Amino acid sequence: MDKMVCKFGGTSLADGNNIRRAAEILLADPARRFAVVSAPGKRFSGDVKVTDLLYASSEECIATGHCGEAFSAIRKRFRSIVEELGLDLDIGRILDETQAGIERERSADFAASRGEYLNARIMAALIGWEFVDAKDIIFFDGRGQFDEARSYPRIASRLEEAGHAVIPGFYGTGADGKIRTFSRGGSDISGSIVARAVNADVYENWTDVSGFLACDPHIVGNPQKIELISFKELRELSYMGANVLHAEAIFPVRKGDIPIKIKNTFRPEDAGTLILPSKKYTPHGNTVTGIAGKKDFTVIFLEKSLMNSEIGFACRALSILERERINFEHMPSGIDTLSLVIESRYLQGGVLERLIAAMREELAPDYIRVSEDIALVATVGHGMAKSIGTSARLFAALSEAGVNVRMIDQGSSELNIIVGIDNADYERGVRAIYHEFFEK
Repeated sequence: MDKMVCKFGGTSLADGNNIRRAAEILLADPARRFAVVSAPGKRFSGDVKVTDLLYASSEECIATGHCGEAFSAIRKRFRSIVEELGLDLDIGRILDETQAGIERERSADFAASRGEYLNARIMAALIGWEFVDAKDIIFFDGRGQFDEARSYPRIASRLEEAGHAVIPGFYGTGADGKIRTFSRGGSDISGSIVARAVNADVYENWTDVSGFLACDPHIVGNPQKIELISFKELRELSYMGANVLHAEAIFPVRKGDIPIKIKNTFRPEDAGTLILPSKKYTPHGNTVTGIAGKKDFTVIFLEKSLMNSEIGFACRALSILERERINFEHMPSGIDTLSLVIESRYLQGGVLERLIAAMREELAPDYIRVSEDIALVATVGHGMAKSIGTSARLFAALSEAGVNVRMIDQGSSELNIIVGIDNADYERGVRAIYHEFFEK
């Protein structure tokens, strides 16, 4: 029998009815042995996620020493969930302990983690599975990174002992013994880690959509669904803004060659999207698998004669970014040119000006140009490498749509082509590429 780990997102667990639906999914297949749960998300437009309420509780506690006012909304939310489910669970006592913990720890990470903790307690009580606290099985090292060597054996032994278990996502224990969280959306990472630790046959990620779409439905109405995709393609699309799955959640299951299935909690009968290790994946269908992108980048363009013969030029350029603790997204280069593509949000408050001054002094370029308000669009697909004329089709489509290409970057794997265009042309550019590869 297959062994499956299931992760449920915040929308899937936003209220009692949704939690009951998720419980029915878990109990419908005996292969589903371990559930990783998020905190309750929004129930309706304008609602507030529980995690945001918990951050507010932390802020109140740090400011006043108590969090009763902010925590009252959390009490109301979880009491309502337990009442909807008709559970015989002393949620009042658990909430008292939670508030006391927030006031004692005075830590944003601890406070934020309590949404997952409380939801896991509720789900475990509902389905009769063991509750296993993430703090006892997931660990971070002294640099704040996930500690594989310590975590995986502990997760495997503890969950094998439990047989069936509900685990809160999003957090673990830091090297100092305190609760530490992953980045927002990190329950996806927790689920992937658990799947790798127990050597699951499938990692099911349950959310509010029926899998990945070929592009953003807010830009192209009713885009095609992606039924099958490789880890490499998923990595590219997730990183570039396709946000069904946290980009970092891919790595643990990828190392274990564990397939991921994206499923819809509200339409469990839908096939969803199957994500396969690249060595098990055979390209099929369209040349292009999907299109994704982001707005608001800045490109610093450097030109210097004989740059190619100047040893260490790129290294010195990147060391300037390192001093400011800034990551770059892409670094297209030519024989005498180098471009650094950086998210504009990192360059506020005089940072860009400092970078340019340092580059003029330390690199002595012949020319520096800065282009702001740039959007990146990634066209991704394994089929692109073996299809003659893919680039020609892409650039012709953008030209016909009146979209000017400001930058081009193609990975050595030929898995994607990334173009830089003006923010104002972003939606038009995505629609043009989609029409060329999916509607002709």
